[in-house]
Amino acid sequence: MRRRVLLDTGPLVALLDRGDRYHRWARDQFAEIEPPLLTCEAVIAESWYLLRRFPRGRDAILDLLSRNLVVIAFDLGAEIAAVRKLAARYASVPMSLADSCLVRMSELHSDSSIITLDSDFSVYRRHSRQIIPLLRP
Repeated sequence: MRRRVLLDTGPLVALLDRGDRYHRWARDQFAEIEPPLLTCEAVIAESWYLLRRFPRGRDAILDLLSRNLVVIAFDLGAEIAAVRKLAARYASVPMSLADSCLVRMSELHSDSSIITLDSDFSVYRRHSRQIIPLLRP
């Protein structure tokens, strides 16, 4: 069984912004990962905002979604209690909505790793104690 990959904002933006210092790393990672990458709407919203200067980047986000290379696989409405608990536990970090959704997704998909540039994921734990497998530069 292949490991599912959960997509964070940083690698998505780096992939689509050729000027990003992690662009080459992100491009290489995406070439190796078997699609689809799973994510949440909060990651898409953050990426959309960060790519506001790059209209082609925004369109590329929609293209990745329409081609099912990236799939939104999280229902925040159904997971509010768990997300709230995670946000409270990591309030001192502080944990973004996207981060809390991805940590919760890693709990729901125990065979997953998160592709990220965010060092906070080395602090976060799924199910309170388990280290989350990460793909990071």
